[in-house]
Amino acid sequence: MSKAAGKLKSLKKTVERVTHTSKLKTNIPAGMAAAGPPLGPMLGQRAINIAAFCKDFNTKTAEMIEGVPLPCRISVNSDRSYDLAIHHPPATFFLKQAAGIQRGTMTPGKEVAGMITLKHLYEIAAIKIQDPPNALLSMQQMCEMLISIARTCGIKVVRDLDPAAYGEFLEERKTIVEQQRRELQEKREAKMLRTG
Repeated sequence: MSKAAGKLKSLKKTVERVTHTSKLKTNIPAGMAAAGPPLGPMLGQRAINIAAFCKDFNTKTAEMIEGVPLPCRISVNSDRSYDLAIHHPPATFFLKQAAGIQRGTMTPGKEVAGMITLKHLYEIAAIKIQDPPNALLSMQQMCEMLISIARTCGIKVVRDLDPAAYGEFLEERKTIVEQQRRELQEKREAKMLRTG
């Protein structure tokens, strides 16, 4: 019995310590990492030097357009250092930029917020397939995934797009969006009156 206990103690000494920290997944605007919420508390919980992280992130994203949301994966090491992986902007950001709209539709499938061509879709797929989570996808699978994301945003994928007709469509769409915003504001005000 004593030999077994001795072997068990020596085995405990040789086993490496396992870290059970999860990766931190968050979207940070390019060049705009700040120590305040929501980023500061997330980094503080994992004992990362917040000022050093913000400086590091902002220097890595200095050549990008400021304010573009970037999905980041941060893994923390036991010595309080970290590994930062910055991916390309989300697919919804690219799709809305290509369609020339600020926001998607409130009722996907029932109304169209914008349109993009197949060429736009292929270019976005070529950028997004470089991200590590999409590395095993084929180009066809990536395009199909982007089509479904575009559908949920209310963006219609077409073969050809006439710029003049699309400009008129966007002008009509602006009035619809303004009307929807007014309706939402009225609903919020009515709700505040009921609860107040």
